[in-house]
Amino acid sequence: MTKLLIDIDVILDFFFQREPFADSSAQILSLCESKKIKGYITPVIVSNVYYLLRQTAKHEKVIEKLKLLLSITEILAIDKAIVLHALNSEFKDFEDALQNYTAELNNEIEILITRNIKDYKNSHLAIMTPDNFLQMRNTDN
Repeated sequence: MTKLLIDIDVILDFFFQREPFADSSAQILSLCESKKIKGYITPVIVSNVYYLLRQTAKHEKVIEKLKLLLSITEILAIDKAIVLHALNSEFKDFEDALQNYTAELNNEIEILITRNIKDYKNSHLAIMTPDNFLQMRNTDN
């Protein structure tokens, strides 16, 4: 089963129905829900999604949405080694570095799904947009 880290932009595209990205984000999450792929997120993503959703919805509604997200994804742990890798990396954005090394050091994640491919040019993972991943998946089937 394909294991991938889903970056925050993909999650936010889904929750905020940002066009033209919402459909492919929904398809990625649907694949997680149907257990055709195994999707992972990080605690940083959960925290940031809470903060951003909270700007437009009540606490209870945001918690409900996060629980739904967590019912179809797994959370990767972030420890000191990951933080140190991120701090010492060539990444321009610390949050992206945290996401990357959380996935890389997990040794099971194959792909990081994001719309910000250029932000992950220093990654050793396969970096794909939701659309690219879905096209590749359709080609393989």
